[in-house]
Amino acid sequence: MATAPTLLTGIHQSMKHLAERQRVIAENIANNETPRFKAREVEAPDFSELLAAQGTRGAPRVVRPRISLTSGMAALGARPPQAGSNVVLDRDTTETKPDGNNVTIEDQLLKMGQVQADFTAMTNLYRKQMSLLKSAIGRN
Repeated sequence: MATAPTLLTGIHQSMKHLAERQRVIAENIANNETPRFKAREVEAPDFSELLAAQGTRGAPRVVRPRISLTSGMAALGARPPQAGSNVVLDRDTTETKPDGNNVTIEDQLLKMGQVQADFTAMTNLYRKQMSLLKSAIGRN
């Protein structure tokens, strides 16, 4: 069975990440006035397996720290992360309101603009790659 070229796999993973990030940003905006709501962000995908598949030496890895929930953290209201979820609390916030909410519309709109620009770039890469593949098999 043939597998997708590594570039297409990377584009696919990136577009899935961008769609999830857009969903989380929309949730942040929707909870802008919810007391004690903390802005969330989506962890960037790890492309090291794609690099390793290309034969790069040493198989580079990005290591992300994992925090385990202690009883003290739970007593303060912390919730354990959802299994398999790559949604984390956003560490890049500019302010926290008196009610504990740290969502700012301006920050979220800037992030949404970046998602749109990245999605456009991935779409263009996909189109170019498909055009090259069609040329390679003589269907241009």
